[in-house]
Amino acid sequence: MDLQSGERVIYQGHPSWRAILGFYLKGILAAVVIAVVVELIEDTSLALLIFAAIVGVTVLAGFIKRVATVYTITDRRLNIKRGIVARNVQETRLERVQNVNYSQSVYERLMQIGNVDFDTAGTDDSNFIFSGVAQPEEVVEQVDRATHIVTGLQGEAETRASGR
Repeated sequence: MDLQSGERVIYQGHPSWRAILGFYLKGILAAVVIAVVVELIEDTSLALLIFAAIVGVTVLAGFIKRVATVYTITDRRLNIKRGIVARNVQETRLERVQNVNYSQSVYERLMQIGNVDFDTAGTDDSNFIFSGVAQPEEVVEQVDRATHIVTGLQGEAETRASGR
């Protein structure tokens, strides 16, 4: 992400490795099933080779998917960048953010991951989501701090608190 003059990064991250565990488990399960079928039809060495290949491809694909997704919050913008060769970038200005919510299933709470959903003014883009981030409540706090700085609410709250 190219920063503008005076812009600073508040948060930058990827989906958590824990968010990819389900993908890994499905890949390993598929590898086991396919290896068992091959072992019944052919021999054990071919089954082991196929198992290792499927697990290797699964781990590599999960790693690339995770590393190729970058979530950035600056003091001016939110940015989601996906892809290595082909690239998909979503961006919005902080002053357009109306609501920030996060959700966690029971599994996600156990894994301490979740999805942070941003509602922005005047757009139909309902998929502005930081998916699978670690400690989603901290991401929400970072956005809240950044939006208060952008909108000037931090100064108003300090003025009210001091009684001026």
